Amino acid sequence: MKFIQYLFHWLYRLARHNNEFLLLIKFVESFVSKVLSVFMIGIIFFALYDIGIFLVEEWLTHSTDPLRDRLFEAFGLFLNVLIALELLDNITAYLKNHVIQLELVIVTAIIAIARKIIIFDLKKNTTDELMLISVAILLLAFSHVLISKRKR
Repeated sequence: MKFIQYLFHWLYRLARHNNEFLLLIKFVESFVSKVLSVFMIGIIFFALYDIGIFLVEEWLTHSTDPLRDRLFEAFGLFLNVLIALELLDNITAYLKNHVIQLELVIVTAIIAIARKIIIFDLKKNTTDELMLISVAILLLAFSHVLISKRKR
């Protein structure tokens, strides 16, 4: 408890001096971004491992037609890696420019929703859910067009 009181007191004193406080904020942002990058790299390697295990199991257990019944699950695993790479790209762009690039965020969201559509199972989900996903992807595509036009 004493440590927390000391920390808040130190932050309060630091906040009274704008330049030092802004330096602290930049340091914290940079540190957190780097930690997120390391975690994202770990997630990407774990996802690659997961794909490898999935494919090996499919090839070993289904000798006549591997992936026949679980092809969309395999696509979902591949798209998970692409989404993770896009998130890593977002973090990297933030580390370089210290600005969140909206276009990258929208492209990542489009890939994530495209993944949802690709692995969509009409037996498990309703058509209403598919329509809502479709509306979301249309709005994201429209947002991407607007941002692209603004950049030009």
